[in-house]
Amino acid sequence: MAKVEVILIENVVGLGGESDQVKVAAGYARNFLLPNRLAIPLTGSNKRRLEVLRQRRAEREAHEFNAMTELSKSISKLTATISVKTGEDGKMFGSVTSGAIADQLKTQFEIALDKKKIHLSEPIRSLGEHEIELRLHPEVKTTLKIKVQSSNPPPVVAAPTDKGQDGADLRTEKRGRRFNDSKPADSKPEKNK
Repeated sequence: MAKVEVILIENVVGLGGESDQVKVAAGYARNFLLPNRLAIPLTGSNKRRLEVLRQRRAEREAHEFNAMTELSKSISKLTATISVKTGEDGKMFGSVTSGAIADQLKTQFEIALDKKKIHLSEPIRSLGEHEIELRLHPEVKTTLKIKVQSSNPPPVVAAPTDKGQDGADLRTEKRGRRFNDSKPADSKPEKNK
């Protein structure tokens, strides 16, 4: 199998980054990399372009690193609130995933973040506050506080009153009998003779 050397102009997943000099199959270079302008053949004049590509890549990576460092500082101070549906007992339906967190960051704080940069050891399945890890750059990591709350209103518990529905005084009732009956509560019923 014939191999050729090419210089990558853009990042190619599984092959390399911009300005990398790689050896690939001749057919792959001829049929995919070169027509899609992802690479250029390795020639004398293109070797001189290689230095310009490397400098551009270094500037871009430095800019990305600085931007992600600033973003990590601002994100670490934020607390995102996520509303979820719950049952009557307060148990969540489903879970909070990295995609839902990315959507909330975009709507609440206008921060567009890829869900692949949000790392959950497992989906969040309980209400309350949680801390999650964000890997914004290979060298930049931060944490984000998430507050998961119920979107359903909590069930209303009626406060006990001294009066029943019919207006009778509940304090005088005991085990379904009323003390104000004609017979005393502690007397025994008479037997038929």
